[in-house]
Amino acid sequence: MKPTDRRVNPTEHRGQNKLADAASPYLRQHADNPVHWQEWTPQALAEAAERDVPILLSVGYAACHWCHVMAHESFEDEQVAAAMNADFVCIKVDREERPDIDAVYMNATVALTGQGGWPMTCFLTPDGRPFFCGTYYPKAAFLELLSAVISTWRNRREEVEQASDHIAGELQSMAQSLQGLTGGPEVEPSLCDHAVSTVLDDEDTVHGGFGGAPKFPPSALLEALLRHYERTGSARALQAVQRTGTAMARGGIYDQLAGGFARYSVDNAWVVPHFEKMLYDNALLLRSYAHWARRTGDQLARRVAGQTAAFLLHDLADGDMFTSSLDADAGGREGATYVWTPAQLTEVLGADDGRWAASVFGVTEDGTFEHGTSVLQLPADPDDPDRFDRVRTVLLAARLTRVQPDRDDKVVSAWNGLAITALAEASVALDDPELLDAARRCATALIELHIVDGRLRRASLGGHVGDNAALLEDHAMLATGLLTLHELTAEDSWLTAATALLDTALDHFADPDRPGRWFDTADDAEQLMLRPADPLDGATPSGASSVAEALLLAGYLADEPHADRYRQAAADALLAHSPLLARAPRSAGHWLAVAEAAVRGPLQIAVACEPSESALLAAARRLAPGGAIVVGGQVDSLHLLAGRDRVGGADAAYVCRGRVCDLPVTSVEDLAAALAR
Repeated sequence: MKPTDRRVNPTEHRGQNKLADAASPYLRQHADNPVHWQEWTPQALAEAAERDVPILLSVGYAACHWCHVMAHESFEDEQVAAAMNADFVCIKVDREERPDIDAVYMNATVALTGQGGWPMTCFLTPDGRPFFCGTYYPKAAFLELLSAVISTWRNRREEVEQASDHIAGELQSMAQSLQGLTGGPEVEPSLCDHAVSTVLDDEDTVHGGFGGAPKFPPSALLEALLRHYERTGSARALQAVQRTGTAMARGGIYDQLAGGFARYSVDNAWVVPHFEKMLYDNALLLRSYAHWARRTGDQLARRVAGQTAAFLLHDLADGDMFTSSLDADAGGREGATYVWTPAQLTEVLGADDGRWAASVFGVTEDGTFEHGTSVLQLPADPDDPDRFDRVRTVLLAARLTRVQPDRDDKVVSAWNGLAITALAEASVALDDPELLDAARRCATALIELHIVDGRLRRASLGGHVGDNAALLEDHAMLATGLLTLHELTAEDSWLTAATALLDTALDHFADPDRPGRWFDTADDAEQLMLRPADPLDGATPSGASSVAEALLLAGYLADEPHADRYRQAAADALLAHSPLLARAPRSAGHWLAVAEAAVRGPLQIAVACEPSESALLAAARRLAPGGAIVVGGQVDSLHLLAGRDRVGGADAAYVCRGRVCDLPVTSVEDLAAALAR
């Protein structure tokens, strides 16, 4: 950890809660606690060192149900607060604002307890080494824990120091093992085939998805399986997408009235969600459902993609950018906004429509949730679509009169990057130019606010950008969104902004000693106990797999010699992480999606045309597999169109795989045939 700045006078900051002016809505939720919370700052660390007391680190996020429970039970309690204030320096961290801190101490929590989660509760030495970690504690257990920790700190200090040294050493070893992946195979079609086969062997063929409860939407895997189907024609891969996509869309994890997905299902059949709705989940799922709809024409996929896009635009938009989440709770009760009883349906709709709606949405007297309430599901589309639309409209209007979940209005660079990509791709799949306009407005606003003195920041609130530096995922996900806009608009400004982000990533996040490896924090960012570098894909793609995607795109969209640098960096990243595809593909879903694009060349389609009038360009965008690069315009207007003109007065499509190109084609039929080869 970077040495504490001893010029700070910690006594000036004691004895009060300092979260009222925080840039994080989650931290502000705790501003009225009697706990003397501080943010993670040099002052807080200096105070712990001067007082020679442990740091009590509590990490959570605004939409987290159990974070609220622990806050109500303990952090709002005077007795608990008195114990915390007397013997600890208490630090609150929003995991979404500081994922680097969260990653370091979540690894410690998992290593010590075998599981993780939020709220995360860690006890640290003043220099940041953890010696005891856990998650949620009820009030009585938490008071006992506070007493035991401070007793050990005072009476068995040598044991604490030894334990913290041991834990720090183990975390360093874990980090080095992830960064030191070796022995991976070449990234070839056979590796992707093996990874897909391994993943599909783990599919829940009854309920869809992978593994058991709790079940998280496998967004990256769905995208990877679609790309695999496009490359190989694998019916098994497509069936897995259809099975999982259908089960989620018809289950309680999907909001049947307003659209949008909850974070996960507590059961294995997608019936009862954990009700928080996250921007990142919905952006990733919008991309997958739009891709599925574009490739197969599936009407359920198309409907869900449209409704999820509408959810982003109506419920999560703040101006032109997108906020982080909707809370799991409303009025202090989890899911209170969303659940129904048969009597409530009858009260709102009348007897006939109420009974009909209960049947359609699976609402029973016993209920599927708490206290006889049910989460709405849609086991099958009803026979009367007009009646269904009318009932949905009335129920949604009635639901809006209930207490509503709070919204975390923090704008995160990475997640807005995901939204830009998803909206832009959905604009093609749904033939909806307004979605592309929304993506462009978001990108413009994000660049104007979040790039300060040439460097990207992590988050903003209410139009005011925060001080926290952006992570690798922020640079990568935003760059991919900007490159997607460049493909669809042919505007150079998006390419310029994207390559600037990638140059920063290469200069400050790439491991200089190990080609293809990446750190999650910049070399000039705050130095924590260790420098996070996790290549595994989770609820969101890892920063490393995300930057590989952006570099793969930029390697064929940018001019030389920059393009060669990007291509080489993408190839290095894929090769360095191919062991994940060989050994743990379920934890490498986005790596698999990038690899599927890479082994096809990647595929590039450049259409010489007048973009606004070209049926051939529209067909290219419709027919292109996921991860392919598609551009259109006049000869020499773009790098991929250099020297490529219309043929005999007709629009012409040039199909290339890597550096090898076919002869141009001028008809949609010939283009489809060229892409099928």
